[in-house]
Amino acid sequence: MDIIIGIEHIRRKFRNPVLTLGNFDGVHLGHQKIFKELKEEARKMDGESIIFTFDPHPLQILAPQRCPPFITPFKKKLMLVERSGIDVIIVAAFDLDLANITPEAFVKQILVDKIGAKKILVGYNYYFGKDRKGNVEMLIGFGKKFGFEVKVIEAVKVNDTTVSSSKIRELIQGGQMGQAAQLLGRNYLLIGKVIWGADRGKGLGFPTANLEILNGLYPKTGVYAVEVIMGNKTYPGVANVGYNPTFGENPLSVEVHILDFSRDIHGEEIQVVFFERIRDEKAFENPDSLVRQIRKDITEARKILLRRSPESP
Repeated sequence: MDIIIGIEHIRRKFRNPVLTLGNFDGVHLGHQKIFKELKEEARKMDGESIIFTFDPHPLQILAPQRCPPFITPFKKKLMLVERSGIDVIIVAAFDLDLANITPEAFVKQILVDKIGAKKILVGYNYYFGKDRKGNVEMLIGFGKKFGFEVKVIEAVKVNDTTVSSSKIRELIQGGQMGQAAQLLGRNYLLIGKVIWGADRGKGLGFPTANLEILNGLYPKTGVYAVEVIMGNKTYPGVANVGYNPTFGENPLSVEVHILDFSRDIHGEEIQVVFFERIRDEKAFENPDSLVRQIRKDITEARKILLRRSPESP
C-alpha cells in the first residue's frame, strides 16, 4: 500500500482513481463494506483504490471538547487499511485552512485537480467542506459538473443494529465487548506503552503491566479476560480498568496481569485485546481478600479464552 502523508506530497498521477473519504475510526464492518466495494469498483475500471482521510481528526482542531476518544489509534488504523488490500491511502493534515474550504472548492481543487477522481464512494451520511455543508446530494451534483461518478453505500446492520462508530463507542464504554466485536468485525483492543506503576500487583504476587494510553477509548471499569500481543506472540491475561479502590483514591488506569509470563517489559508497546468483562471493580477489605478474588478472576479468564476462538485484532 502506498501511504501519502500530506496533500502536498501527491506527486504522481493515479490510474483511474476510485476514491472514498472519511475518518474511518474503528475500521468497522460498515467501513469494511465500503473498502470491499471500493476495490471492486477499482478492479472494474482497471484503476487504483484510494482512501482519503485526515490526521488529526477534524474535531481535535475545531472543537477538542467534543472530540470523542478514538476506537482505533491512527497507527492501527493504517495497519487495518493496509490489511484490507487498498492501493493508496492519502492522509491530509487537517488544519484551519482545510476546515474553511468550501464544499465545491474541496471537490474541485483536491479531489478532481489533485487526485483526478473518476469515481467516489461514500457512506449514506457523508458530510464535507466548511461547516459540513456538503452532503451526498451535493457531491452527486459536483460529480455531474466535474466528470466523476458517485456511489452511495448504505448502512450495514447486525441484528437490526446499524453499525456506526458512535454505537461501538457506546458498547465499549458499557463493557459490552462481545456486542462491540460483532460490529467491529474483531475484538476491541487498546495499544499502550508499559510504564512504571505502584508495583502493588507484584507485591501481591500478580505483577501487572501498567499502560500509558493516549486518546484511547477506555472500556467500562471492571475486570476483563484479555489477550496481550507483543511482537508476534500472544499471551492470555486479566486486565483491570479502573481506580484500584482497595488502595485509596487513584487515577483511572489499565493494568494487565499477563499469565504465564515473567519478562520485564517496561518501555515496550503492547496491544491488549478485550474479550469479555468478568466483573465490576470493587474495594476489598484487605489485600488477602483481593488476592483470593484475583485467583478466581484468572481461573475465569482462562475458561473464557479457552472456549472462544481467537480473533485477529
